Amino acid sequence: MPRQGPRPLPLHLAMEGWLLQMSFAGLTPAWTESSKGLAHLNGLLSTPLQKLLAEQSSQSPSDIANDWRSQFNPVAFVEALTREAKARMEQLARGITRYQNHAYRRTRVAPPPVWTNGSAVVRDYGGGGVPTLFVPSLVNKAYILDLAEDRSLMDFAAHHGVHAYLLDWGAPDHAERQFHLEDYICGVLIPALEHVKAITGQTPQLVGYCMGGTLATAVAVLRPDVVSGLVLLATPWDFHVDSGATRLFLAQFKPFIDMMLNGTGVASVDFLQAMFASLDPTLVSRKFRGFAARDTETDAARRFVELEDWLNDGVDLAGPAARETFFTWYGDNAPKNAQWRIDGRVIDPRQISTRSLALIPSQDRIVPPASALALAQQIPGCDTRQVDLGHIGMIAGGSAAEKVYAPLVRWLEKA
Repeated sequence: MPRQGPRPLPLHLAMEGWLLQMSFAGLTPAWTESSKGLAHLNGLLSTPLQKLLAEQSSQSPSDIANDWRSQFNPVAFVEALTREAKARMEQLARGITRYQNHAYRRTRVAPPPVWTNGSAVVRDYGGGGVPTLFVPSLVNKAYILDLAEDRSLMDFAAHHGVHAYLLDWGAPDHAERQFHLEDYICGVLIPALEHVKAITGQTPQLVGYCMGGTLATAVAVLRPDVVSGLVLLATPWDFHVDSGATRLFLAQFKPFIDMMLNGTGVASVDFLQAMFASLDPTLVSRKFRGFAARDTETDAARRFVELEDWLNDGVDLAGPAARETFFTWYGDNAPKNAQWRIDGRVIDPRQISTRSLALIPSQDRIVPPASALALAQQIPGCDTRQVDLGHIGMIAGGSAAEKVYAPLVRWLEKA
């Protein structure tokens, strides 16, 4: 069965069409019959540009404009622009079709659960050493931490001195659609840690990735008795860093977002994917035009499909938790402003007493480095390191094992 991604597909196709339409609007001059089609051509050349070209060619600015007027063929220009637009759309469609019909299918099998709580499960990946619970984001499938045989943080940790456990949040069932962030923290994450502590006889370490790190921070403040070490991977904290467009969107469309959450009970996968796409509206088209030019039988092509499948295999976010994420985190910047409360307490990172490590990817477009750094700087004695990777690359990239897995495990082993 062909894949449905990249999700939401109609949005990505519409975005590409809109961008090409804007190219015509921005690059095509307005012309009239009376002036032989060149009435507003001077508008294409700003005064500073005319001056610069004049300095380089020893001509006057008016001569520069006249040269354009004599050499410009509007009909040929529009025809060339049309050919390029058509070629780009065809290349994008070819890349998406190749992806949707690629032979790769995920066959990796996760260990069976050793603990369950509603939709959430804890999986034991084995290994020796101090037990460590890995916590992913609520809005993506947990298997990003166990993506493939050669790109699995879970396997790497289990084979290098860490007893590795993975918290898989699952998708919210009917009852869990009413979950607030507090329900996930106090009703799922803390009990999971208590279970690991009970079955191992040791206080576990806690590794949170992305949003999972923000939730893990709350646990380290509320229940230091169940956390012997805290690791934060690309964890957001200052939600007003480089998020102006996102915050404007959320503010302008709040009535519609409320209507969606009231009607469906969740922020859907496609809605969340659309928000991620807004961070870089041309990213999907660039990726899939590039994929159209690849040999789909190569290992690089398989890796591309492998990761895209995970990206498009998201999880709905429970309505109350979505409201808090959108409007309390991004809108009010509550964590950074010491206004985020869980179980009646402000989540103040300055109260964290356990040893801690923050790995911050310097090329992160999803969680700006300054957002993650704002958290690390508030935790007393936090070991803070930058890694030259992106948000997903630090977990599933080709150099993740060298730049992230190995130093992370060495730090965990020192417990």
